[in-house]
Amino acid sequence: MLNLDHLPDTVYVIQHLAFEDLGAWEDVFYQLGLRVRYFEAGVDDLRQAYEHSGLTVILGGPIGVYDTEDYPFLHQEIDLLKVRLKKNLPTLGICLGAQLIAHALGARVYAGPYKEIGWSQLNLSCIENNPLEDLENINVLHWHGDSFDLPEQAILLASSKHYPNQAFRVGSNILALQFHAEVASDSLEKWLIGHSSELRQAKINIPELRTASLQFAPTLEATSHTVLSKFLAQLNMASRPAAF
Repeated sequence: MLNLDHLPDTVYVIQHLAFEDLGAWEDVFYQLGLRVRYFEAGVDDLRQAYEHSGLTVILGGPIGVYDTEDYPFLHQEIDLLKVRLKKNLPTLGICLGAQLIAHALGARVYAGPYKEIGWSQLNLSCIENNPLEDLENINVLHWHGDSFDLPEQAILLASSKHYPNQAFRVGSNILALQFHAEVASDSLEKWLIGHSSELRQAKINIPELRTASLQFAPTLEATSHTVLSKFLAQLNMASRPAAF
């Protein structure tokens, strides 16, 4: 059993889109005895979530890090995230969340050459204690059009055919995943409905994507909990602020 006595018992989750939630990982947190509290970006005051001493998870969404003119709340979110990362507080970013972390660490975030939507395997970095190691030969869900450069202080964990920077960590407390490992197999239809316009614009075959999700999502769900568990096990709540 994973010992989380060192971690505050509530996980704060920043949500940028209603149907993009913790997915299967929410049950993992509950099974580990942790509570989950969601904050809606653009609606709620995110200060409490970003100043939380325990784990804060930053989820995905269809907007970009650079869309600050259209979505002014991003200014405050990025400023709060910069302070959080300097304090080396436990932070997990997924998709947009990973891009926000990269940007807050000084890396460039930009529109990628190819909209990566669908299921494929990762190329995992051969490093010690890679928290993604159990995803070897596992198809994961990609759903993004933006990319980022690897922050100077980061260690690359994974890449894909079209995007060299798919995941990175900074120390033991900060993890950024461009792909979606958290998705629940029984809720992906919400994504197909909610992202209908994006899928059609990108000329994605929706029935084929649905079929692939039915094929690959159960295996990912059965495996990806180890990614979360290994990240939680490696957290160092007594570590000093990172030297960014």
